[in-house]
This record gives sequence, C-alpha cells and structure tokens, in this order.
Amino acid sequence: LRAIYREIMSSSLKLEKGLKIAYLGPVASFSNIAALKKFGSQVNYIPCVSIADVFLKVERGESDYGVVPIENSVEGAINHTLDLFVDSDLKICSQVILDVEHNLLSNSLKGKIKRVYSNPQVFGQCRLWLNDHLPYAEQIEVSSTTRAAQIASKEKNSACIASLLAAEAYKLKVVARGIEDFPHNITRFFVIGKTDTKATGQDKTSVLFSIKDKVGALHQMLLPFKKNKINLTKIESRPSKKKLWDYYFFIDLQGHRDSPKVKKALLELDNKCKFLKILGSYPAGE
Repeated sequence: LRAIYREIMSSSLKLEKGLKIAYLGPVASFSNIAALKKFGSQVNYIPCVSIADVFLKVERGESDYGVVPIENSVEGAINHTLDLFVDSDLKICSQVILDVEHNLLSNSLKGKIKRVYSNPQVFGQCRLWLNDHLPYAEQIEVSSTTRAAQIASKEKNSACIASLLAAEAYKLKVVARGIEDFPHNITRFFVIGKTDTKATGQDKTSVLFSIKDKVGALHQMLLPFKKNKINLTKIESRPSKKKLWDYYFFIDLQGHRDSPKVKKALLELDNKCKFLKILGSYPAGE
C-alpha cells in the first residue's frame, strides 16, 4: 500500500511541476534507492558525482531537492555531509531510513574471484564476511557501489559489493546475498531543499553550533535541553578547519523548532554559544 501511494503521489508531482531530485549517483546507488523510496519513479532524477555536487544543484535551483547520506548504523556519520552543512543555507526537509542489504555481484564463479570493488564504507560493513569467504581477493576502493558494479561487469574474475538494483542495471549475477556483518544495517539519508517543513507532531530538529574554548563549555550548551526536558538523539563533533582545536557540534533533538519548549531551549543555547544554525525540522520518520 505504501508503494502504491508513493507512486500515485509521484505521478501527481510530475504532472503538477516536473519535480527534479538530485542524488549522490550514479544510477542504482543507495542514494538513488533512497530517493526512489521517498519520491517514487515518476519524477525527474539527476545523478551527481559527489555530495557537494548535490548541494550545489539544489542551491543553484537546478534541482528542487537533494538526497544525501548522513549516517550508517555500523560505520557512523558521513563526515563530508556534516561539513557541507556548515556553509550551506539549505535546510533538512525530510529523512529517509533505508535498510541496506549488501550483495556480492559478479559474472564469475565465487572461487575464481580475484578482485572485489566497492566503496570504503561498504567494505567496513562487510569485513567479516569477506575475511571468511574471500580472504585472498584484493579489495579495491572506488567512489560508489555503482561504479564498482560498472567495473565488475566488464572485468574478468572481478566482483563488486552493491545493491540488487545495480545487479539488474549492469547485468551481474548475485553470487551471495545479504553479506553485511550485522543484520540491522541501516543508512539514514537527508532530503535537502530551500523550504521549511511544518510540524507533524512527531518531529526531529537538527542544529549545529560552536562553543567558546573553556572548561565545561559543552556541558553548559547542553543544559538548556535538560532544563526543558528535550531528548537529544544524536551528537557529533567536527573540526571547524578554520582554527586549531575549534569544533562544530551537530545535534538531533526530538520536537519541532516551532514548539514552545524547543524554541525556548534554542534561544538559551543561542545566548551561550559562539554560533548557532538550525538546519531544519522534519518528520521523525518510519
């Protein structure tokens, strides 16, 4: 029923506006799958060569929205995405939670595979399986799982770790399915755009801030959330790259930026920190 409703909405959006969605490509990447899950198959998709390119397409108005990965349940945050939010004016409009399945794809028999292609994050998520089943195969890092599938489809005795969509797109056989080391391998994606999202009653808000370099500064920044009984679901730090030992902090909290409690906590935080940016409020997801 969800899939049917998504395609109905997708067709409606196409007729109404001709919606354009940028995503970290190429075709059949996990970002592509996440975009299809959110917007359906009837809108216009623009594959991008990098996360920065997705941001740029939306900032220039060449796309209405962009879909970028933000974190994986096994490997953690996608740091490049976090860094791009520091200087971008784009907002987080929505999130997509994707249950990621990694598959060994090849047109060679498993015993003849000498090289395996994939991106560094995916190798990190399939390390144990590869050590057990292909200990002597060379692991070669490439920019994306789709690029890995493109190479494996043309190269003898080669394989890739990619999605079933990539197997279909590049005519590869599924040698082994679900080879990730942990069964609940979830990747979270952000939908970025220029518009704010209205409250739904079940929302999250993402913000970033920087603090003064003094003892107990971070503790002081977090007190407004405790005082207003707001639950923080994530906190990440990133170096500012502008000054030694200067950091930005990213936090996700429960609630919409327009709710009285969240408004009050963010106002108190703004008075305490050096810099504050509200990245967006969006439905908490599935």
